[in-house]
Amino acid sequence: MDEFSPRARRRSALLTWQHIASLPPSLPVVYCGGFNTQKESTTGRFLLGRSREHGAVGDMRDAWLNARIRKNVSLIRTYHGFKGNKQGTLEFLKLLFRALCLCWDRQTQDLHVDWVLYRGRSLIPASCEVVNDNIDGFYPSSHYPVFAEFMLPRTVRMLEPLPQEQT
Repeated sequence: MDEFSPRARRRSALLTWQHIASLPPSLPVVYCGGFNTQKESTTGRFLLGRSREHGAVGDMRDAWLNARIRKNVSLIRTYHGFKGNKQGTLEFLKLLFRALCLCWDRQTQDLHVDWVLYRGRSLIPASCEVVNDNIDGFYPSSHYPVFAEFMLPRTVRMLEPLPQEQT
């Protein structure tokens, strides 16, 4: 989503959620990417069903919070500006202060701006990981991606049959 305009992020979230809401409720949906804002922002609160936007309330869930296994939990910030864990002293102190202030609220302990959200009772987040891979200290992005694995029950069926291979 737009990295500069909170209004554009809210509007993007609303438009995307309206499309998701138009799908059959039984259809599992995964909505992920670089949202460029934290989950406690207006955009995050809307998508997670904790605030209204133009009369609508989102109904997504956060795979990070609900995963049975979480990896790299110490990476509470997914934006790193191609620096990896090598933040400057001032950035580190601000991050430490923020983490201490937020420790009472488990919902806000992560400062991720990259999320994996999902909707649907049949989706169960098995694991979630902040991926911090690099080659010789060079990162492919200024953000760490968030990777999630979901379990689906055997009873979930595809809406359309797969095309038959012609012989």
